[in-house]
Amino acid sequence: LLHTRRNEMSMVFQSFGLLPHRTILENATFGLELRGEPKEQRDEIGMRVLETVGLKGYEAHYPGEMSGGMQQRVGLARALANDTDVLLMDEAFSALDPLIKSDMQDELLQIQSKLHKTIVFITHDLDEAIKIGDRIAIMKDGVIEQIGTAEEILSNPASEYIEAFIEKVDRKTIITAETLMFRKPTIVQFRKDGPKGAIRKMRSTGMYVLPVEDESRKFIGYVHLKDMIKLAREGEPTIEKALRVDVPSVHREYTVEEMIPLISDNSYPVAVVDRKNGRLHGLVSQTSIVIEATRYSDQEVSDLIEKAQEI
Repeated sequence: LLHTRRNEMSMVFQSFGLLPHRTILENATFGLELRGEPKEQRDEIGMRVLETVGLKGYEAHYPGEMSGGMQQRVGLARALANDTDVLLMDEAFSALDPLIKSDMQDELLQIQSKLHKTIVFITHDLDEAIKIGDRIAIMKDGVIEQIGTAEEILSNPASEYIEAFIEKVDRKTIITAETLMFRKPTIVQFRKDGPKGAIRKMRSTGMYVLPVEDESRKFIGYVHLKDMIKLAREGEPTIEKALRVDVPSVHREYTVEEMIPLISDNSYPVAVVDRKNGRLHGLVSQTSIVIEATRYSDQEVSDLIEKAQEI
C-alpha cells in the first residue's frame, strides 16, 4: 500500500495539507523526498511543476504568504511532481471561494489537456463534476447509482434518485445535437429527384420540409412542399429554383444553447452535418430545442406555437 501511495497514486486534499515551515518548492517536492529522490533532481522537477501550475517565481515563499487558491496550486504541483498513474482529488476545490474555484477548475482542465492524467475527482457539486469530468459516477449510500457522460446521465437517468439529483442542472449547456437529432431522415437528391419525386417523398413521410443532398451526399439545403407543388404545376424538371440554402446547420457537438439563436428567424429543422465532408447525420426539430431550453412539454410547446401564429 505504501508503494502504491508513493509511486502509483497522488492526492490533492481539500485542506491543502502543506507544511508551513517549508518553502513552496520544498512542499512541491515533499513526495519525491519521501521516495528518496536526490535533491538536485527533485528541485528540477519541482521548478517544472510549479511553472505548470502558474507559480513560477514563488518557490522561495512559504504557505502562509499565499492565498487559498495559490496554496491549492502548490498541492496540485506536489501531486504532479510524483508523476503517478492516478491523481486522486478529494473535494480539492470546495474550500475555495466561487471565483477562485472556477479559476482552479479551468486551470485543472488546461493542465489535463497537456498531461492526460487519469484523475479521480471527488465532489458533491454536480456542476463541478459536469465541467471537469469526462465520465461521472453518482453514488448513494456507498453504492454507484449510475456511470456515464454528463449527457448520458441527463438524457437517461437510471433512477428516481438520479432524476432528483439532476433536476436543477442547466441542460441546455450540456445536451448536444447528437442526442436530439432524428437519424436517417428521408432525403431529396438534388439532381435525381424532381418536384414530383420530392412531393412523393413528402407524402410518404408526412413531412412538408425535406433536406436536400447533392451528388456527393453533402447537405445543401431544404425544399418545402408548397414550393414543390408550384414547380410541378409549372412543369419544372428540377428543384433548383425552390432550394432553400440559407438554413441552419451544426455539428454533432453543438449544445442546445448554441442552437437556440439558429431557430429564431426561420421554421426549418437544424441540420446536423459532418465537420469534414458536410454529409447529413440527422435533423433536430425546433420543438426539441425549445423543450430542452425551457423544459416545457411537447404539448405546451405546440400550444405556444399556435398562440404565436394567431398573433
